[in-house]
Amino acid sequence: MTWLESLILGLVQGLTEYLPVSSSGHLEIANALFGIQGEENLTFAVLVHTATVCSTIVVLWKEVEILFRGLFRFTWNSETKYLAKIALSMIPVGIVGLFLKDYVESFFGNGLLLVGIMLLVTAALLTFAYYARPRVKEDISYRDAFIIGLSQAVAVLPGLSAFRYDYCDRTHAGKQKRTGGPILVSYGDYSYFGRGSS
Repeated sequence: MTWLESLILGLVQGLTEYLPVSSSGHLEIANALFGIQGEENLTFAVLVHTATVCSTIVVLWKEVEILFRGLFRFTWNSETKYLAKIALSMIPVGIVGLFLKDYVESFFGNGLLLVGIMLLVTAALLTFAYYARPRVKEDISYRDAFIIGLSQAVAVLPGLSAFRYDYCDRTHAGKQKRTGGPILVSYGDYSYFGRGSS
């Protein structure tokens, strides 16, 4: 992989990560165009998603700081509950990372058929989210957090990363959409750490 290819792939990741269009699917397409396959493909995907997490922490530092301040009060407050929901959402993808890691990795760098199918599924989900009437909720419940975790576990497939956005958009509207970004970010990319570990 040349530095120019790395730069272009980084731009693809940066431009698509926070849009409901599947950054992993677009990375797979770009990798196929550049002829990048196998372990090199997966390693780079892990690295750029790690960079995304780091940049997210910088951008949302005020929110992160509030969460940690609440956590270290050692009381069951709203910040602690929020972190508990994030931890709950990590369970499904953690199970996938522990027991299905090799199976999931086999989908990366091995052609675009699956990516194309998953992008079509993503398009259908986003169309449904656009036309469906959302159920307005004041807060994300533990049930919602677990379902978001399940959707993220499914979204480890390249091309299906928008799955969690669809669920959140359909269950949280109005005021909640303004606060939904940070929690989606919090749930969004930790699965790549599990994929990249050996």
